[in-house]
Amino acid sequence: MAPPRSGSSKTIVIKLGTSSIVHETTHQPLLSTLSAVVETVVYLRTLGHKVVLVSSGAIGVGLKRMEMANRPKSLSGKQALAAIGQGRLIALWDNLFGQLGQPIAQVLLTRGDISDRTRYLNAVNTFKELLSLGVVPIVNENDTVSVSEIKFGDNDTLSAITSSMLHADYLFLLTDVDGLYTSNPRKDPNAKAIHTVSSIAAIRQQVSTTTLGSNLGTGGMETKLIAAEIATAAGVTTIITSSRDPKNILKIIQYNSAIQSGSSTPLDVSSGRSSPDPSPLTPTPLVLEPHTSIPITDASGLPSVGSGANTSASLVARPPHTLFKPSPMPLRDLKAWTSHTLHPSGSVIIDSGAHQVLSKRESGGRLLPAGVLAVRGAFASGQAVKILVRRDKPEPPSTSGVATEPNTPMIQPIGSMTSSISTLDGALGLSVASLSVEDEDIDDITPGAHAGTRLLPDEDLVVLKDPSEDWEVEEVGRGLANYNYAQIARVKGMKSAYISEILGYADSEYVVENITIRVPP
Repeated sequence: MAPPRSGSSKTIVIKLGTSSIVHETTHQPLLSTLSAVVETVVYLRTLGHKVVLVSSGAIGVGLKRMEMANRPKSLSGKQALAAIGQGRLIALWDNLFGQLGQPIAQVLLTRGDISDRTRYLNAVNTFKELLSLGVVPIVNENDTVSVSEIKFGDNDTLSAITSSMLHADYLFLLTDVDGLYTSNPRKDPNAKAIHTVSSIAAIRQQVSTTTLGSNLGTGGMETKLIAAEIATAAGVTTIITSSRDPKNILKIIQYNSAIQSGSSTPLDVSSGRSSPDPSPLTPTPLVLEPHTSIPITDASGLPSVGSGANTSASLVARPPHTLFKPSPMPLRDLKAWTSHTLHPSGSVIIDSGAHQVLSKRESGGRLLPAGVLAVRGAFASGQAVKILVRRDKPEPPSTSGVATEPNTPMIQPIGSMTSSISTLDGALGLSVASLSVEDEDIDDITPGAHAGTRLLPDEDLVVLKDPSEDWEVEEVGRGLANYNYAQIARVKGMKSAYISEILGYADSEYVVENITIRVPP
């Protein structure tokens, strides 16, 4: 095999869902599809590309082994079937790849496995070593031990995080439709195909993603948009295409390479007539005669908007797929890890000014205590936190004739009593009521059964409420806390110079670092 041209080797992640691996009703393996995937992967390998396969299907294969008709509803039942099916699934892949002499490796992950930075880097190094040895890693979530708190949610997300870890060039999400449509093409004859997506936030307003996955799968088009969001933020070109013809993967790569280079040379793409299947062992250039080229159009017959294709390249026939453009400014590895692989343990609420600053690239993703308004939840130093911004809202008109501060924390009385609110301790952000209870001695009030309550003689309760609970907040990003929740609460709103004076030490002038802002101001 001739060595690939310099710079032509790409890292490609291919995700295959359960519905593409086993039949939805009989649960029999779809050997024709799996064989086509294997041939395509091996062919890509002969061209010098590095390929990672993210494979669902363990529970589906387990259903067939146990002759069960439906997925169990209990977590333990799903975990048991995953344990039964995973061994048979990897054996099936090993058998198919072994026919062409291609070694594979099994990699089972949970979000917990990569939530620790050291373990995350170890996983990255393992992937790189396997790829350097010419091995095809086959990745799946370790469903046997995963619980809801540490699950990726769907293998679409797992494939996006895997492609981010590897700084892949392409992520292919193979599914039962050939791309993203404005609505479900099976039910809506007017559904239009979307060829190129530059902004996922904008495209969400134009498409319906209410379609669910198959009876065996857990995903749908919404999970693929989430995966595309994660992958493109890390600089990975993401493709949605059909699993019915995996050989289109190579055609899509060739097509988009021609578009990027502005080449007018026709490529072997969907031309309305069959072309010879590539041999997995003898890579040869795939070309068509010029007269087979057709203009690129969307389902409405108009040129694809935002494709960036020039006049000559746009005459190359386009394989069916939807392409999500990668971010021109990809997240650094540490920020991508913080943003997508960690389960946040709490939240830090910031003001709009801090949000504006953090949204600028020169901020470095570091938050000073002066921009912090409040904290929510209990978290330790070094754990991931959500970054929430407080949104101002108009205050309702006062009906009592008494003006109140917009941020005054309220005490919620339960039962019939009259209370007037006064601030007890501004530093704690709490308040108490001076209570007026008819025919009762206020000295009879005794402590309640739990913190934040006072028990009255007639069993009425007064609950002390965190004022930030009434705020309108929006998650705009995530970061890593440099201090724990109690320490950040003590220094919130203050200058960094006071951190050592208040806490007795100062590891950093920033309370949260490596912040990734995903929602701009």
